[in-house]
Amino acid sequence: MDEDLDALDRAALIAEVKRLRAGIRQHRDSSGHDLCWFHPQLWGLLPERMAPEVAVPPWPKFMRGCVAFRSSLDKELPDAPVADVEFDQR
Repeated sequence: MDEDLDALDRAALIAEVKRLRAGIRQHRDSSGHDLCWFHPQLWGLLPERMAPEVAVPPWPKFMRGCVAFRSSLDKELPDAPVADVEFDQR
C-alpha cells in the first residue's frame, strides 16, 4: 500500500513527512465546534483515493455519542478553556 514511498529520494521523503505532519497538526489543533466535523481533508493526505463509506447513526444515538465525546473532554482536558460561541455554519 505504501510502495509509492520506495521511489522517493531523501528530499521527497522529508517533504512528504512535513506535508503529513502539517495535516495531522491541523486536525490536532481543531478546537471549538470544529472538533465535531467530518474531516475528509485528513484522509486526503493518503495516496490512495477512495470515497469514504461513512455510516451515520440515527439522531438519538448520534447525539449520545456527541455528549459522550464532550464528557470525555471534561475528563481528559479538565482545564481546557471554554469556547462559549454558537455554531456558525459559515
